Amino acid sequence: MRQCAPNGAPGRAANPSTIPGIESEVNKVLQRVTDRIADRSAATRKAYLERLDSDSSRGPTRSQLGCTNLAHSYAAASDAQKLRLRNLETRPNIAIVSAYNDMLSAHQPLQTYPEILKTEVFGAGGIAQFAGGVPAMCDGVTQGEVGMELSLFSRDVIAMATAVALSHNVFDGGVFLGVCDKIVPGLLIGALSFGHLPALFVPAGPMTSGISNSEKAKTRQAFAEGKVDRTALLASEEGSYHGPGTCTFYGTANSNQMLMEIMGLHMPGTAFINPGTPLREALTRAAGAHITTITAQGDSYRPVGRIVDERCIVNAIVGLLATAGSTNHTLHLVAIARAAGVIINWDDFSELSTVTPLLARVYPNGSADVNHFHAAGGLALVIRQLLEAGLLHEDVNTVMGKGLARYCDEPYLNDGKLGWRPGTETSLDTTIVSSVAEPFDNEGGISVLDGNLGRGVVKTSAVPADNLAIRAPARVFTSQDAVLDAFRNGELEKDVVVVVQFQGPRANGMPELHKLSPALGVLQDRGFRVALVTDGRMSGASGKIPAAIHLSPECAQGSNLAKVRDGDMVRLDCKDGTLEVELDAATLAAREPAAPDLEANRNGFGRNLFGVFRDAATSAEEGAQCAAPESANPVGGNA
Repeated sequence: MRQCAPNGAPGRAANPSTIPGIESEVNKVLQRVTDRIADRSAATRKAYLERLDSDSSRGPTRSQLGCTNLAHSYAAASDAQKLRLRNLETRPNIAIVSAYNDMLSAHQPLQTYPEILKTEVFGAGGIAQFAGGVPAMCDGVTQGEVGMELSLFSRDVIAMATAVALSHNVFDGGVFLGVCDKIVPGLLIGALSFGHLPALFVPAGPMTSGISNSEKAKTRQAFAEGKVDRTALLASEEGSYHGPGTCTFYGTANSNQMLMEIMGLHMPGTAFINPGTPLREALTRAAGAHITTITAQGDSYRPVGRIVDERCIVNAIVGLLATAGSTNHTLHLVAIARAAGVIINWDDFSELSTVTPLLARVYPNGSADVNHFHAAGGLALVIRQLLEAGLLHEDVNTVMGKGLARYCDEPYLNDGKLGWRPGTETSLDTTIVSSVAEPFDNEGGISVLDGNLGRGVVKTSAVPADNLAIRAPARVFTSQDAVLDAFRNGELEKDVVVVVQFQGPRANGMPELHKLSPALGVLQDRGFRVALVTDGRMSGASGKIPAAIHLSPECAQGSNLAKVRDGDMVRLDCKDGTLEVELDAATLAAREPAAPDLEANRNGFGRNLFGVFRDAATSAEEGAQCAAPESANPVGGNA
């Protein structure tokens, strides 16, 4: 068996940065959290790496197949491809797995990528085959609709579909094409189940800027108040979502691309290049050539299971906090880490947040979009500044080799030829990208709350400082439509904590409740103290309303959240990390939890097919997975 190149001890020493001219020691808190994760994950990571080494082989994977199996695998290939595929000594075969569909703007550009990649892989001496497609649904389309109840579990479906695509055991590496919310986490979880294979992620990039996100939000609120009609609302939305590419706000889709970059799974500088541009195509071509150099047949074998380790995961968390990324990744990063045998929990997010400065103001955490962010210096600048401050592990494995410093470079074209050069060392617009010395906030954009209602997370970066602590009577609902009915009837014109129960994975698939944002924003603008508490999700675009979400355990698993009644006083305090209903322990224990009829959430629109997912789902803090590796102390505490 080919042994993977070791990637060193799991962060035991504070390694100086390798960026020229910079000698930054790793921050002590960063190191402590990394060491704690490594200790917590020792057994599961060891078992994962043993499986990885067992699955690795010296020659092309297909050389292990019988002749009948092998002939089946390339029966439809061209003669030139067959000639190479018969070569069982040196020619790597690359899998292409894609989330392409032409209904969703983010994935429509991927249509042409497979042929581009096949050409480049062939030119580099390998072979590429389209191994399989995975489903891609858009939360922007299903938001507030029944289909949203399939959204979270689509991540696990995508992971399984990726594993099926790779299951023929004829591939030596993979290129994974995807962009949006559940797609990239699902693709990566699936790739990590074949962790002995190198994996390179290729996005499509964001659409060009349309109307401003702040203007779009104003129109949404005006519609919620009845001040504009549907025609005006649709015109506004069409002005925002207007062409091929990812939505331009910094939600889950663009947070995905930040993560793939800071985790070293992209070609450097790939995340935010617009589709349909020469640079975008050049980067896609470069990915096809590069993947052939990092398979087991070459001298630079870089399996994805060795790249995604505890240091890589800590870097991902820091990137999320420093850029005020999507709260959905407090689920997805947990699930991704577990797929590589690494056990993290929300305490790790919370402690890292205390030393991670907020460096980006991108909607909903500001008025800029991701194109403006990229132009101001973007991710390369953020990574540089965090490395200079010792707030990232530089000495990690990436698809480019050892060291994260390569991701401080930016791609460019010179007479049509792709190259990389150092990115800007200072912000070109300090209202969008700040510095570690003068950050927008001294702490990251996500807080963890704990109390007698359970544990939850809040995206604090866009919440006004005077709204970070709220104490108000509860108004309890079991659906977001009921909340909106109460809003329209004038029943919420007061200080209120809106509690939406039974929105967790086991209850109804954990839909996003972003449909509530305009209405609750109107109430806050009218001067009322407003907050949201739920075991559901909000959105990667969670904004100015303090929203304690992902409550764990969820109502369907016996959470005290199911015992809250109208009028109970609820306190949410992001400053001291508290979330509680003001009832004494005996009263709370004696109360019977609500027991709504959830049958309507289990049938129709495909929901009946997902019963096994709902019944098996872990808690939000465990990644809301349908299956997860066993571990000691996976939730809460610093063990």
